[in-house]
Amino acid sequence: MSAARHRPWRQPAEEHAMARLVTIAAAQLGPIARNDSRSHVVERLIAHLREARRMGCDLVVFPELALTTFFPRWYMTNQIEIDSFFERSMPGPETQPLFNEAKRLSLGFYIGYAELTPEGQHFNTSILVGKDGQLIGKYRKVHLPGHREHDPARRFQHLEKRYFDLSDTGFKVWRGFGGVLGMAICNDRRWPETYRVMGLQGAEMILLGYNTPVHNPPAPDHDDLSLFHNQLVMQAGAYQNGCWVIGVAKAGNEEGVPMIGGSQIIAPSGVTVAATRGDGDEMAVACCDLDACASYKSTTFNFAVHRMPQHYGLIVERKGAEPPP
Repeated sequence: MSAARHRPWRQPAEEHAMARLVTIAAAQLGPIARNDSRSHVVERLIAHLREARRMGCDLVVFPELALTTFFPRWYMTNQIEIDSFFERSMPGPETQPLFNEAKRLSLGFYIGYAELTPEGQHFNTSILVGKDGQLIGKYRKVHLPGHREHDPARRFQHLEKRYFDLSDTGFKVWRGFGGVLGMAICNDRRWPETYRVMGLQGAEMILLGYNTPVHNPPAPDHDDLSLFHNQLVMQAGAYQNGCWVIGVAKAGNEEGVPMIGGSQIIAPSGVTVAATRGDGDEMAVACCDLDACASYKSTTFNFAVHRMPQHYGLIVERKGAEPPP
């Protein structure tokens, strides 16, 4: 496990004492096999927690679907088999050790997982947990990519629309770690509305896990640009909303499907200040000054002064593009 540590701003001592600093670990995971047990995966997550504690972190950010392999790559019809990838409670018997260790270490964490509710709904979910082990917030993925039915022309499937219900949470923010934090998951990062809705709620940091194949079957000409696009959208979201963005991958060759890494911590300037180098279990660490958001939120992106929402109606009135006649 390697780590990159970066302190993007050094303040005078008298200012440093007043600063709202949060040291973040972007805790990337390598592949998870289909037959890996939850207990084995939790051991890997706990190893990240302990390394993060040694590095003085406050908050550890894990990927999307961090407890299992990325199961939407397979077409399944047996509901029992499908449900085996979902968590019926969080924490549950197999994930309780993660919560116990995080609380013992006084570490907060974000983690993505597949959630099965008591009502039988299936969500692609993430949660934010405080240093005291208490739940701060829950988010359910808004932008479900892929397709619903089996496509025999694809080398692997991307059936999130089949296995997950649409979000019933939308984009919210919560107070925690001295600031205002939001959450998103994977494909959400490609949509500017994701960041802007949270930006309009004063988000200072957005936590975002992803599982992204290198190969895009409907558009293979995008494959060589996968890492560039990943960085582009998160940097733009950070800069245009004056907030930190923490993007964390599950990466590597997982069940024959290569997935991108590129986990990174992005400042409100849009500059990546720490990043992973490989596609295995690895951490990037940075001390993030939440007060660095202010110079962007109060100048170039002072929404109250410069936004013109009276001209943005099409964004919510129209779903698909319609060229003029």
